[in-house]
Amino acid sequence: MSMPADTDARFAASARAFAAFHAGPGAGTHVPNLHARIDTLPTAAGDLPVSIHDGRAGDAWVCSPRTTYADYAAEEGARYLPGWAAPVALRVIASLGRSLQWSGLDRAVPNTNWLLSTNLYPTLGLVDPAALVQAAIARWPGHTLWFRSLNAHDNADWLAALEAVGGQRVTSRQVYLYDDFDTLARRHGNLKADLALLRRTPLQHCRDQDVTEADYARIAELYALLYIGKHSRFNPVYDARFLRQWHRAGLLTFEGFRTDDGRLACVLGLYRQGRTATAPIVGYDTAQPQKMALYRLATACAYRACLANGWRLNFSAGAAGFKRLRGGVPAIEYSVVFARHLPRHTRLAVTALSSLTCRLGTPLLRGFGL
Repeated sequence: MSMPADTDARFAASARAFAAFHAGPGAGTHVPNLHARIDTLPTAAGDLPVSIHDGRAGDAWVCSPRTTYADYAAEEGARYLPGWAAPVALRVIASLGRSLQWSGLDRAVPNTNWLLSTNLYPTLGLVDPAALVQAAIARWPGHTLWFRSLNAHDNADWLAALEAVGGQRVTSRQVYLYDDFDTLARRHGNLKADLALLRRTPLQHCRDQDVTEADYARIAELYALLYIGKHSRFNPVYDARFLRQWHRAGLLTFEGFRTDDGRLACVLGLYRQGRTATAPIVGYDTAQPQKMALYRLATACAYRACLANGWRLNFSAGAAGFKRLRGGVPAIEYSVVFARHLPRHTRLAVTALSSLTCRLGTPLLRGFGL
């Protein structure tokens, strides 16, 4: 099977596995802080996963636009913006949150939404964007339609095609992309040192096939220690059941390191489509001393896997300085939003959000290296 055909077949198989666990009566997300229904839309690429969010406050940002652009953005602004910029930005974000709540924009249907921080898309040639948008609007006429996780490096064709049929671009965040790990490992000393650390650590390597039933709860704990405890309660909370099912279905592969007592000290979970991998699961025991370099070990597992297999890596957002030092190239990530079928106040809210994020958010992300 050729590489493009293999990529397309893998995407279709992943979509079937996702639907088998999440779609259908009574299934749902299996993510405690994410109250959305899961459905699918048929295409030649496979049945694309879709989440239907009805505007519940406080839900994880991967389904809720209000959480993304108000609650989560406020946390990030307070954490990373300099003192002179933060007060103004936080006032704007607070006002934006009230506007988004009033507008109904948070009644949203993110398309091709895998419930992960970074979504990966099928080959555009297998999808008719106009027909896909029309089908989604016909089924959920009271919701905005979102396509998340698009960047101009990987998804220029998707961005152009969706905008051509009436979508509006909204800036979401800045992600870090890696390609040609052979070259990166020679040019970036920090990356080379992290790969060497994988060979030197006294901890016991845990391969994907070594993961046991008892490990899923520990993986969920380690992920929560980092993404919920150190970052934000608005990140999705993946429990042991979710992780077990995704792993057994081949949607996630795990790798990590154990201490002498056999407990995982750090873990990485990779999700892949074609030549592109993402790392939605990273976790480590934050109580352990920094000299154990557990975060470096976990993230280095992603670098090693991509180097060994010739994959590209979309390492999502966050830890910007860390990722730049290892060769990560920043790229602005967008959503494309459709609201033309909705009342005027919702359409105006989408237009305002597009203007605000593209004219103000994008320069801030680039200027402060976020």
